[in-house]
Amino acid sequence: MEIYESGADYSVKGYDFNDGTNKIIQCAIEVHKTLGAGFQELVYQRALALEFEAAGLDFSPEVKVPIYYKGKKIHTRRVDFVAGQVIVEIKAKSEFDPQDYVQALNYVKAANFKIGLLLNFGAPRLQIKRLVN
Repeated sequence: MEIYESGADYSVKGYDFNDGTNKIIQCAIEVHKTLGAGFQELVYQRALALEFEAAGLDFSPEVKVPIYYKGKKIHTRRVDFVAGQVIVEIKAKSEFDPQDYVQALNYVKAANFKIGLLLNFGAPRLQIKRLVN
């Protein structure tokens, strides 16, 4: 599992970051540009859902994803969004905590997704982390 900063054109183990995440990031930028920092996570979640709809993205909010252990489903966890084949976790805090990365990485890995996005709307500038399984 690896973490990559946004803003660069990476290709890791054959995965093209431009496939599936750019539209999501553009929607998040629009939400942050319009609302700024200072609202609760739920406000950003609802605004992001509206932007996803406007962009024509295939997404579902508050999805229970299965958690697997050695190939067996053992539990489910709610993630903020599944957009296409990407898990999207959002935060609304002054900056990311190390636990935010751990949580999001665990969701991506345990649910057997290839990519996730961790977005923080609470900082003065939108924070974006791409997570690769």
